[in-house]
Amino acid sequence: MINANKKVRSFLYNFTPAILLFTSVLNKIDFNNLEFKYFSFNFAYILIFYYSLKRDGGIGYVLIFIAGLFNDVMNGLPMGISSLSYLLLCAAAVYLRNITLRPSLIKDWIFFLITILFLNFITFFYLIVFFAYEINYFDRLINIIFTFLLYFIFSYLFKIYDNIIIGKFN
Repeated sequence: MINANKKVRSFLYNFTPAILLFTSVLNKIDFNNLEFKYFSFNFAYILIFYYSLKRDGGIGYVLIFIAGLFNDVMNGLPMGISSLSYLLLCAAAVYLRNITLRPSLIKDWIFFLITILFLNFITFFYLIVFFAYEINYFDRLINIIFTFLLYFIFSYLFKIYDNIIIGKFN
């Protein structure tokens, strides 16, 4: 019984981030139906950055790439744009993890802001220059602001979840 409990906890610890990533990418939630016109955030960015930063294996680059392709299909974007953004986000998080001597949520949070600003610039550049894609800058700004602000909250929730799963809070 104890061995089965360890297997379940190990499965949850290893695969919950990937399941959450694909769930968030495949379920496009429209906040306009909920009377939240100016509220949107990119949960995938938060999830990928946090788990690439905090875990050595993270979610897995292949799964992140595939999730980016699914996101492109769901949002009607040119193939590979989201995958590029997701993989660059992973690279930034891994870089921060490797140069950090003392982890700090505030430093991670600020680096996350710089990273998502850079990623959105690259995405906008590719969409505008190569694909003549129209972008609503106000909606994107709202998305960046709420993604940045909610990283702080979700990082605490992810940390609590991980601690419960690995058994620190039994």
